[in-house]
Amino acid sequence: MYTNICDQLGIDVPIFAFSHCRDVVVEVSKAGGLGVLGAGWFTPDEFRVELDWIDAHIGDAPYGIDLVIPQKYEGMDETDPVKLEKRLWETIPAEHLEFARKLVADHKVPELPAEETERPALPGATYATALPLFLEGVGRPNCKLLANALGTPPADIVDLAHENHMLVGALCGKVKQAIAHRDAGLDFIIAVGGEGGGHCGEIGSVVLWPQVVDAVAPIPVLCGGGVGNGRQMLAAMAMGAAGVWTGTLWVTVEESAEPPAITESYLNCTSEGTVRTRSWTGKPGRVIRNAWSDAWDAKDNPEPMGAPQQFLVSNDAMRRTLMYAGAGDAQQVAMSPVGQVIGQINEVESCRSAIHRLMEEYIDALERVNSLMPE
Repeated sequence: MYTNICDQLGIDVPIFAFSHCRDVVVEVSKAGGLGVLGAGWFTPDEFRVELDWIDAHIGDAPYGIDLVIPQKYEGMDETDPVKLEKRLWETIPAEHLEFARKLVADHKVPELPAEETERPALPGATYATALPLFLEGVGRPNCKLLANALGTPPADIVDLAHENHMLVGALCGKVKQAIAHRDAGLDFIIAVGGEGGGHCGEIGSVVLWPQVVDAVAPIPVLCGGGVGNGRQMLAAMAMGAAGVWTGTLWVTVEESAEPPAITESYLNCTSEGTVRTRSWTGKPGRVIRNAWSDAWDAKDNPEPMGAPQQFLVSNDAMRRTLMYAGAGDAQQVAMSPVGQVIGQINEVESCRSAIHRLMEEYIDALERVNSLMPE
């Protein structure tokens, strides 16, 4: 299977793997797909280290990066990251911070060590914090793709990416968002159904995918949300996809850097064990349902703030439950972005094995469909 976007990027199969783990990015790209490193939770210095490592280990294979810049948010006019974070902290009610701290303390998760508390809390989810991350990636010979998770990327970022021969795309959960991406001159669109992990809309994949394909044709569309095997990949391609955008598939692979307690929570999760909630980032996102999401979504408790303030409210919980993943009941107050497809992922496999499996299942499913045609 080979589509035009494969030719544009120099990849063997149109399987795109979003991950926060550099090892996954490298192994997927070396196996013929395209690994995409999520930039949102790194500082610029950390992101540079990750990208330097990828460049040193990926050989001639291409890879991409993913930013998280919302279309609208509090403090959009502020370009200094330090001033922006200070300004946002001032807008957060004390009751929200106390509610978050109590939830984590009640589940017996240790406090962060003193040296960790000075780290900036605001992730790359604003223009001010994402631009330095983008500048670490742009211009690297193997960095061939840029995706934005929360809307059309700012025009200056799109222009600079194009100047450096990168393909630029963005995620969408509605047709009108896809049309906005098209009108902004993006090279591809990522249509993610509501069953997808992380930030997602409400419309199911089987309904969303063909609508987006038709709305933006002939721009290539990558389909995501519910793709974990070859049969699901065939369904996407049959609806006009140029490739598939996958994320949940890679959280349990051998190369993933997830702590064992987090991997176990993924392997034990069912499709109905996920929930779409604003409790972590302020934007609707699908995660494993737990005590944190239940508490913030309960009627009589504080309502989650918008993005990026809720990022700050939940930052301490995210960092503590990652550092102390196996302590107390940490997984009950941990952020675990995952799609409903997690219910069919029940074992650990390597990235290369996952790519090969998808293609074998795709071929088997295609042959079955073809066998249904009259001779």
